[in-house]
Amino acid sequence: MAWFKWKHLIIFIVVIGFMIWSARVTEFDIRKFSQFNNMVDFLSNWFPLNTSIIPKMLEASFVTLGMAFLGSFVGLLVALPISLLAAKNTAGRFYGIIRIMLSFIRSIPEIVLGLMFLTVVGPGPFAATIAIIVHNGSVLSKLIAELIEAADKGPQEAMKAVGARSLPGALFSIFPQIWPNVLSHYFYRFEVAIRTSLILGLVGGGGIGQQLFVHFKTFQYSTVAVDVMIIMMIVIAVDFLGSRVRQYVM
Repeated sequence: MAWFKWKHLIIFIVVIGFMIWSARVTEFDIRKFSQFNNMVDFLSNWFPLNTSIIPKMLEASFVTLGMAFLGSFVGLLVALPISLLAAKNTAGRFYGIIRIMLSFIRSIPEIVLGLMFLTVVGPGPFAATIAIIVHNGSVLSKLIAELIEAADKGPQEAMKAVGARSLPGALFSIFPQIWPNVLSHYFYRFEVAIRTSLILGLVGGGGIGQQLFVHFKTFQYSTVAVDVMIIMMIVIAVDFLGSRVRQYVM
């Protein structure tokens, strides 16, 4: 039959094979959920909430929010010019080198970058912010470069026809097309940066992530619940803000 192709069957078999292999190496077993009562007991220790800690946690959450915003915003500023060098239609002779460098930086987890900068500037939010800037800058550079490559060629050819140089031509013919998508990527990375700052808090990066680690380690589960709720509200607020900004720009 026309709809049947052997390559589709082969792909299906390969995917199923990888699923079986992954289940084995990860010890994936639905029967382990029979111990779900342990999770219920654990969550029951979260209540009643320790509301007395809220002012202190709000202060720590502002540090986390500051790290995430500065790390993602400066990362975007760094990524905008680099993305032009990482896109085929705007890059010059250094295209291959830039792409390899970006891939290398992206391959380093944020927590490793955080540990590296902790040894340079010491523990605290500054080291965590630098780690977020470096990682977000490399990720956003790749994402924006792909948007530049997929941009409509018409405006670019029009700018060349009137004698515009490559950089001004790219600014006025490409970025107006891709700006809403750039903002979408930015706000997504902003959300990721919030979660990243929590992880970096585990290694001395400061903020609510460090407090969350301390509360977990000392079995203060009613305070952990407050930490988690504040984190959820921050992420929801950033997502709402991002959607409103994208609607305004588009």
